[in-house]
Amino acid sequence: MTELWQVISGTAKGRTSADQITLFDSVGFAIEDFSALRYVRDQLVGTAFHHDLDLLADPDDPRDLFGMLQRAGG
Repeated sequence: MTELWQVISGTAKGRTSADQITLFDSVGFAIEDFSALRYVRDQLVGTAFHHDLDLLADPDDPRDLFGMLQRAGG
């Protein structure tokens, strides 16, 4: 396991092959999660890996997010 800050600071390597999986386990601090996501997004903009996504959910019932996913899947 490698900490994200180590990869960003250059003290540790991230993935070394396409077979490896990147898992971001946030600790629930919104500002840290948001900052990490903004950093990753900023690094990807202008590359073949960047795709704009509409991630704004507008559920009928905010307490039933799983149901919203099921309805969207058909």
